Amino acid sequence: MVSHPKIVALIVAAGQGSRAGGDLPKQFRRIGGRAVLAHAYDGLAAHPAIEAIHIVLGEGQEAEARALLGDRAVAAFVTGADSRRGSVRAGLEAIAAADGADIVLIHDAARPYLPTAMIDRLLAALETAQGAIPALPVADTLVRGADGVMGEGVDRGALYRVQTPQAFRFDTILAAHRGWDERREATDDAQILRGWGHDVLLVQGDERLEKLTYPQDFARAEAMIARTTRVGMGYDVHRLAEDEELWLGGLLIPHDRGLAGHSDADVALHAIVDAILGALAEGDIGSHFPPSDPKWRGASSDKFLAYACDRVAARDGRIEHVDLTIICEAPKIGPHREAMRARIADILAVPVDRVSVKATTTERLGFAGRREGIAAQAVATLSLPALS
Repeated sequence: MVSHPKIVALIVAAGQGSRAGGDLPKQFRRIGGRAVLAHAYDGLAAHPAIEAIHIVLGEGQEAEARALLGDRAVAAFVTGADSRRGSVRAGLEAIAAADGADIVLIHDAARPYLPTAMIDRLLAALETAQGAIPALPVADTLVRGADGVMGEGVDRGALYRVQTPQAFRFDTILAAHRGWDERREATDDAQILRGWGHDVLLVQGDERLEKLTYPQDFARAEAMIARTTRVGMGYDVHRLAEDEELWLGGLLIPHDRGLAGHSDADVALHAIVDAILGALAEGDIGSHFPPSDPKWRGASSDKFLAYACDRVAARDGRIEHVDLTIICEAPKIGPHREAMRARIADILAVPVDRVSVKATTTERLGFAGRREGIAAQAVATLSLPALS
């Protein structure tokens, strides 16, 4: 049996956010109808490898945080300290007391937009390191200045802007915090790990992870979190042949003939794949799984559909709805409709009420009417970040 590391997340939300203006701490202000803290939580919770999320809050903030998070499952609320370093230390100690972890992701609540791909990059980097952080190269010219007067320039070639979440081997970062000189302050946990004698790897950061600090940052965050709707259409057809299995909608259907094709020829799943890829503007099923490639001979089409889902996730998108129509004279689709919906929903990892399966005939016209083949068409509706 393969053993997977236990991965937990720690959200640091204990600050007052005075520079952001307003009466509320910035982690409790709303963007797109949700609290900033809820956005940060949802970004972490969306990753399947994260088992638990702990949240560090300021004194007396737990009731408000619970109200804003609703029924989201929080492993523990932890009261923070006067400094960010002290708050993180309190959170790490709480995780240690709750059976610990193998890996911890430490994230600022004030960075509400967290792409799933960022977490993947950090976890991959930890395969060879004790710590990894997202970072962006500095693009602007940098200068020193005094009393409002420009001084000499600063070489930006080796400078980076550091973001969160920062990922660490849990035991190592906990030891580094415990061993840190209390007389010194650190602005992030990577500095503490580096001070403990470990290298910290840099992975590609993301502009959307910028921190909310000033009032104008909230307008920028509203634009980033706004989403757009994409709709794609897919169509596929395969001929019916003797001595072939009939796969439709991810199910093996009893029938006197089956569909012939390079893979298992599941026209229903193929149409959905093309609809999703079309909504993403990423080509069609043949461009990703060419029939000339022998490794796809006889392949189960659920692999193609799972791949299309991964492409949506890579763009931080959501599959909102799939509408499938199967066109054939036989077999009858009605007896299999609900099982198809359930199977497709399972592959897509969406609730079954987001999947529609319909069937129609061609009134005995054309190839489908002559029972020479089966066709399918599908429409997929996706939600994507407006700035993706």
